[in-house]
Amino acid sequence: MLSCLTRPRIGRVTASIVRTHTKRSFSIKSFSSNSKIYIATAGLITTPGLWWLTATKDDVPLLESSSAEHLAPKLGPSKEDVTRILSKEAYSFQVRNISGITRYDGTQLASNSPCEDRFIHGKLSSPWNENDQWMSWAVFDGHSGWQTADLLTKHLLPFVRRRLAEIKPLSNEPVPNESVQRAIMKGFVDLDDSIAKTAQETSTSKESFQDKIKKLAPAYAGSCALLSLYDPTTSTLHVACTGDSRAVLGQKGSDGKWEAIPLSIDQTGSNEEEITRISKEHPGEENIAKDGRVLGLMVSRAFGDILWKWPVEFQKEMKRKFSVPPPLTPRYDVRTPPYLTAEPVVTSTKIDSNKPSFLILATDGLWDYLSNKQGVDLVGNWLEQGTGETKSELEPTESQFDFGRFWKDVNWKFVEERTTTQDDNAAVHLTRNSLGGNHHEMISGRLAFDPPFSRRVRDDITVQVVFFNIEK
Repeated sequence: MLSCLTRPRIGRVTASIVRTHTKRSFSIKSFSSNSKIYIATAGLITTPGLWWLTATKDDVPLLESSSAEHLAPKLGPSKEDVTRILSKEAYSFQVRNISGITRYDGTQLASNSPCEDRFIHGKLSSPWNENDQWMSWAVFDGHSGWQTADLLTKHLLPFVRRRLAEIKPLSNEPVPNESVQRAIMKGFVDLDDSIAKTAQETSTSKESFQDKIKKLAPAYAGSCALLSLYDPTTSTLHVACTGDSRAVLGQKGSDGKWEAIPLSIDQTGSNEEEITRISKEHPGEENIAKDGRVLGLMVSRAFGDILWKWPVEFQKEMKRKFSVPPPLTPRYDVRTPPYLTAEPVVTSTKIDSNKPSFLILATDGLWDYLSNKQGVDLVGNWLEQGTGETKSELEPTESQFDFGRFWKDVNWKFVEERTTTQDDNAAVHLTRNSLGGNHHEMISGRLAFDPPFSRRVRDDITVQVVFFNIEK
């Protein structure tokens, strides 16, 4: 019979019980005589609004009162804090079974939140013989978001390797570097085309609106890419650059000095070769490259950045449908997109087994402060001096340090007098010295800023250092 009760009847029975017990005075005797009936009926109470009848625990959070001592601001990074911050994302790997490579180090220091840089590193099978192992390192400098750079970590290497696998090597002869370079270039372009095509198809798909928004992000964000591939069979290092991340080879000469050999050149609106190339592709259009930028963008080659690639009318339609960023017009004179390409410039370099060498790969956050030669000298000194040795810390001057002094008597870029050698990781060593070295106020001041304000004084920094024929 109880099972036949409907919800409204349960509600009325419950209400009756509540009213009955509120009218009676409480006594042990009355509770004992009616307890079985009350408990049995209480089991029927299923209305969510009456949960409080049986609640016994107070889960309301307690708000502590404030005191004056809690208002004291957090202090800036100490020397120990600086080391902890710089080393937080550091890594180092010994390489045992790839001829010519002994070790590589890396680190990342975020400025944006989340960090817009990404990176990869590790082994991969040769595209022509699965029993042979290659190695790869890459850094991806995202802008207008992290989504494009993140996509590159998952897909760029597979796209490149697929194109490399299409090459049919002649027996007992190495694949020509030109063939490798063309394959890498095709892999880059294939992926960027796929990003644009996926976004276009997504706009008309039957997917949910929120899924479409997510899938459009890698096209509207952008990223530079710097990919290196090392073939130990031929001791050849291939480096592909799209954007302004930079690769530099440090090589020790017979005179004991380290030579800086650029393996990439920044592709920006300040690069005369890039300006000439773009002007030829868009004859009659003036001011495409102006003030070191391409229609407002610093780099002249990049993945994603669909605002510089899609027709304006289609962009307007996408803006109406998805509230994505609007076209570059009317601020810029956009006539014949695309203005950007993801096609990389590829170099191939033979690593001399008789010469100690190392490769520095880094996003522009590092090269904002260091020249190629300074970066190579820093790693060279790090190898020869060992860690724990440092020039004396700069003493504070009579006038307190502030960033305004950058424009008066303090160089905001690296200077040799601020060099310090105290890190076991070569990438951390480069990062520390690029931001101030042994000038504690300068480097801790740069690290004291949290996002988004940190972007005013430093960019995301991602660094990898690979050692060839060097034991460390």
